[in-house]
Amino acid sequence: MLKFDVLTIFPQMFSGPLDESILKRAQEEELIEIELSNIRDFATDKHSQVDDYSYGGGAGMVMKPGPIFRAVESVNSKEAEVILMSPQGRVLEQDLVCELAQQQHLVLICGRYEGVDERIREELIDREISIGDYVLTGGELPAMVLIDAVSRMIPGVLGKEESAVEDSFYQGILDYPHYTRPREYQGLGVPEVLLSGDHQRIAEWRRRAALKNTLLNRPELLAEAELSAEDEEILAELKQEFLKSVEDGVE
Repeated sequence: MLKFDVLTIFPQMFSGPLDESILKRAQEEELIEIELSNIRDFATDKHSQVDDYSYGGGAGMVMKPGPIFRAVESVNSKEAEVILMSPQGRVLEQDLVCELAQQQHLVLICGRYEGVDERIREELIDREISIGDYVLTGGELPAMVLIDAVSRMIPGVLGKEESAVEDSFYQGILDYPHYTRPREYQGLGVPEVLLSGDHQRIAEWRRRAALKNTLLNRPELLAEAELSAEDEEILAELKQEFLKSVEDGVE
């Protein structure tokens, strides 16, 4: 079981996302454990202050070291990896998600204001993680994203394990298109191959569609993806098709 300890000054923000659907069931089945700790509970003054002015001036408020040090100490374990959700951290991508899913205990620190006192980074943090190159008001939403993404990789969390394997990015490329009932909707049909019952043809169609989707929308992923010789042949065919369509359009 993977345990998440989340340290935040707004634990109520997590009550909806963590108490519904897959994450709720995963907790009930004891596949994951999620504990929330309010950093304010570890402040020592009567106002439960967790932030203060930045030395040197000019910046906004900074989260104080004391409450966060004590909060981490209260949940720490020898297996724990302490993570600061931070815009300057490594971007959360699928390979990192899979790596984190192998851990037993993740402690997630949600920063606020202008960030945290640098001594927290120097003494407590094992790594910093970002969910993208943009700025949010705090680390709570990134922590929710991390918990959701990592939990999906825990065996048994999803209804069928192949669901995670077939997800976009798991194999380094985007997913193939999905269809469901009805067979026709507003004049739009389902590809005949998906109705054929021929599992080999369906698998081939899906792989080609996934490669096409990646080539059109996220071609940079192909440089890092593990591609077979057959995949390379399909991509060469797709590129020729695109080139021809462009040339036909010019004519």
